[in-house]
This record gives sequence, structure tokens and C-alpha cells, in this order.
Amino acid sequence: MNLTNHFLVAMPSMQDPNFKGSVVYVCEHNDDGAMGIVINLPIDISVGNMLEQIEVERELPVNNPASLEQPVFNGGPVSGDRGFVLHLHLQEGQFDSSINITEQVSVTTSKDILPLLGTSEAPEKFLVALGYAGWTAGQLERELAENTWLTTEADPDVVFNTPVNERWDKAVAQLGINSAHLSIDTGHA
Repeated sequence: MNLTNHFLVAMPSMQDPNFKGSVVYVCEHNDDGAMGIVINLPIDISVGNMLEQIEVERELPVNNPASLEQPVFNGGPVSGDRGFVLHLHLQEGQFDSSINITEQVSVTTSKDILPLLGTSEAPEKFLVALGYAGWTAGQLERELAENTWLTTEADPDVVFNTPVNERWDKAVAQLGINSAHLSIDTGHA
């Protein structure tokens, strides 16, 4: 099982405050574990304010100020001081540290992307997160067996174009399920 480029959708019974009501975009999943970014838990700071606080120096003018008004997200409980930019794919090798997850979506962890956000050189769509969700080898598989998560193939439209408060419902709907029909009780058939 490889859940790279899938959503993990927290079941209503999820009690972990880090993941209650969350949708996680899985960036990597292999025998060593999994890594993902929560895409629907915004924190109380905009991308523009974050860039000002960390004093990012720009060489290009901001021509898309609206993109800087979007919130920064709590990407997960691991390394909350590390930034991740999930974005639509750009040219190969544009940033120092990017991983192409699919032909459409990449994640960049290097700071060289930050001065470009809001400019004509920025990815068309992006999401900035602090921290990530991580699972050790076999941990995610155990959580799946315990019915903690629903899984569905990731849709960039949910990540980049869906209002934050609708992302969980839209991810559940991809499974053909009405979220109102999900029970908070877990079990095995």
C-alpha cells in the first residue's frame, strides 16, 4: 500500500486534537513511514504577515497580493518551526529543496520559494504550512486498521480551490459518502 498523493480524512471519532476534523495530504509513504501536511487547519496568521515577521527580502514586486492574504496552516504536530509550501508544480529544479509528488503537485521546504510568493514567479496555487504529520514504519497502517482514517486519492482542487471549512466534507464526498452519515463510533465488520 502506498498512500502518496492521497488524503487521510480523520473519522469523526478522532480524538487526537492535532488531527480532529483534519484532512492530511500525504506527501510520502513508504516502508519507513509516512509524511503529510494538514490542509484544513489554519492558524491565525496570513502568509503575508508571516513573510513580514521572518523579514523575507523581495527582489520582485508583489503583483498578486490576494495570494498573500490566505492563512498559514498548522501542517501537523512535528517540527512546528519548519515551513512547507505545497504548490502546483513549476519547472524542474527551480528551488533548492522540492519534491515532485505528482506531475501537478510539489512540496518545497527551502526558503528560496518564500520571496517569490505573491509575485509573477510564484506557483499559480500554493499552501504554506508550519510543521507536518509524520508516522513511523507501520504506524499509519495500524491507524488505518483501527478505522481512524478514511483514504481517497488527493484532488488538487480540494487543496487549492476549495474553501478551508469545506475541505473535509469535499474529501469525504470523493468517497461517495455524505459526511452526515458518518458515525463517531468505530468498529470492524
